[in-house]
Amino acid sequence: MKLFFCICLIVISNCYAQPAFQNYGNVQMHEDAQVGFHIDLINDGTFNENLGIAGFYNEDYSLSISGTQVPRFYDMEVDVVNHLYLDINTEVTNSVSYIVGDVITPREDPSISIDYLENSFYILEDDERNTDGYASYSGDLSFSFPIGDNDKLRPLITTNNSPGTIVKAAYFDENPNFPSTFIESFSTEQLETIIGEVSIIEFWDFNGPDNSVVTLTWNSESEIDRLVTDLSKLRVVGWHIADKQWKDLGNSDVTGNLSEGTINSFLFNPSDYEVITFGALISEDDINVANLVSSNDDGINDVFFIEGIEAFENELIIFNRWGSVVYKVDNYKNDWGGIANVKNVIKRNKKVPVGTYYYVLKLKESNKSQAGWLYIIY
Repeated sequence: MKLFFCICLIVISNCYAQPAFQNYGNVQMHEDAQVGFHIDLINDGTFNENLGIAGFYNEDYSLSISGTQVPRFYDMEVDVVNHLYLDINTEVTNSVSYIVGDVITPREDPSISIDYLENSFYILEDDERNTDGYASYSGDLSFSFPIGDNDKLRPLITTNNSPGTIVKAAYFDENPNFPSTFIESFSTEQLETIIGEVSIIEFWDFNGPDNSVVTLTWNSESEIDRLVTDLSKLRVVGWHIADKQWKDLGNSDVTGNLSEGTINSFLFNPSDYEVITFGALISEDDINVANLVSSNDDGINDVFFIEGIEAFENELIIFNRWGSVVYKVDNYKNDWGGIANVKNVIKRNKKVPVGTYYYVLKLKESNKSQAGWLYIIY
């Protein structure tokens, strides 16, 4: 074992509830060093040029890391039955072994986290051994955050695609309608039109660079079967900060079954969203068709609007009163303001006359069709 320190600047402090190793000076662990902390660490000096193993061990009491200067370890072992609390960021350059107990960070202060630098990693994580709070990562590999809450490990996976940036995440075993450490609540009644339901079981706080992709994980306690019966309808959803509603973040890939699996989002900008979780697309029965088109650019009924249509592959055909097709499109996007687009129409690429028209909407997945009427005025 090799340990170098300036002994005159290190004291065992008794001014706390239990003794603490308090560094005021310059401590350095060299290669092959093995140092065990059985009491709290208070770091008010330099302790960031370390190799070897720094272990935190206690079978009876909790331990904490605090101070004014961030410590940095090479390999870190956590074997604390009643948890290791971080009151200051703690950095790791190689590995963390979750032997016994959680690493707990203050959820009310997301700036404090266990920080996996470069491409460091961890082992032995499970429901009872993880980071209960915030963890960050600054490497460029795919990283599965060892985060959990209430003895539930719920990893979030991402790849940091912006060199020099940090990604950070925490898992909350909470109903988003009643979050414990956020100023606002995230009402699961405020939904984008294509989202029919949002999980009330859990959510994640994720911060990263623009154009991020995340993978969320679930098991039977997530109750995914209450959201969907078909995993193709499952979505990643996020609480949009500006619009104050849950919005679709996609489903680019899904694995597993209703009891256990993963789902990938589309590309999104995390800074636009406060938290993320699972959601479900609306059902076909939730599609609503507006019957009036008033295409006069006043912002009211300017297009033929079908609420929720974006969630389904579809075909839309619109006929005039004589049965002639005036508009036909695959995957309608709520953008028709009365312009004819088919051949053999006298005013192709121009507005059709005022009057009553008829539509047929086909949903391709189920091969179901519905028909109705609409009235166009200008």
